[in-house]
Amino acid sequence: MKRVDDFRLTLGSRKLVPIVTGGMGVDISTAELALVSARLGGIGHISDAMVPTVSDRRFKTRFMSEKQKKYKYNVFNTDKSVVQFDLEQVAEATKLHVGKTMEAKRGDGLIFVNCMEKLTMGSPRDTLRVRLAAAMDAGIDGITLSAGLHLGSLALVADHPRFRDVKFGIIVSSLRALLLFLRKTARLERMPDYIIVEGPLAGGHLGFGMDWAQYDLKTIVGEIHRHMKQEGLDIPVIPAGGIFTGSDAVEYLEAGAAAVQVATRFTGTVECGLPDKVKQEYFKAAEQDIEVNLISPTGYPMRMLKRSPAIGSGIRPNCEAYGYLLDAHGKCAYIEAFNRALELHPDEKTLSVPDKTCLCTAMRNFDCWTCGHNVYRLKDTTHRLPDGSYQLLAAEHVFKDYLYSTDHRIALPPVQVASIG
Repeated sequence: MKRVDDFRLTLGSRKLVPIVTGGMGVDISTAELALVSARLGGIGHISDAMVPTVSDRRFKTRFMSEKQKKYKYNVFNTDKSVVQFDLEQVAEATKLHVGKTMEAKRGDGLIFVNCMEKLTMGSPRDTLRVRLAAAMDAGIDGITLSAGLHLGSLALVADHPRFRDVKFGIIVSSLRALLLFLRKTARLERMPDYIIVEGPLAGGHLGFGMDWAQYDLKTIVGEIHRHMKQEGLDIPVIPAGGIFTGSDAVEYLEAGAAAVQVATRFTGTVECGLPDKVKQEYFKAAEQDIEVNLISPTGYPMRMLKRSPAIGSGIRPNCEAYGYLLDAHGKCAYIEAFNRALELHPDEKTLSVPDKTCLCTAMRNFDCWTCGHNVYRLKDTTHRLPDGSYQLLAAEHVFKDYLYSTDHRIALPPVQVASIG
């Protein structure tokens, strides 16, 4: 019976363990988590989502407080078009986050950064260009283009000296989305180095409508495989979403996948950036505690725990400090929803905004508990402790369980022994 370790991912001249850990933002997939994957020979993702905020938390910079101070006069203004990011600070934050991670890298694996197109930051093209270029400057091994079609993203950095060196990948949820990307980038003579196919059971934002349950990852991967073969394209295909055991992974690898991307099981690890109390919410979750909703201002459906504090929260938009989802005109769906609620209830001290959430503030505060569909199985991967909480796992343990397990078995960690005295 085959194990994941019987396969290898070929990327250029590199032979890698075919396990990719997903880039969960905002700093949920920490550098520490990605570094474990790289040390063990796989690929680890960090995320550049809200990277100035991440830099403030990790490196004690003051990008957000400086931005808030600059635009403090605009806090109560419903027009946010004046709010802009300092592009030099965005570049500095990216270089800090990526550069420090690359300096710490050990082993034969790689570190990639997940880069969301939907983080428009008031100036979609300019901020995306800076984020991509700064990551390349800082030595990143690869960039995964996510949360959007990215039809013009590669062109933004086509003149960068590392454009042919850095590995570029695209996340898609359909053959149609992949074809749009390939056609748009064909003139650059730069094919993606890998394709991540994210299915309907994935965590966070989904590349489907609210009819997501009608789709199946294996079917989508099969369609893309057939198209690649028909066109004579040899690009690694990496399925993602709902791959919970090593045996799940082997099924895809035997069917022709080059690797698998996994994330949910790493949310219960010590290295994950979620606060420990939130990790316990993930462990406790039952299947009925999960929902897919439309509260994200991006317009994409989003999977999360129903208990997420972000749901229904009517906090005042804090774009002067954050504003990561402001479009080129300074607009955001949450601002519009908040203003509607404020108009209806002008005297309410605490507003409820059920249809959208301030995703920037919610993600910054870890109040939006995004998750994969199989999060309810997380409790089966560890021990319940005498106080009723669940034992956290080491990322290395989870990685190796994927690598060596068979028969859909999950190896429990060594029992945590309480210290005496």
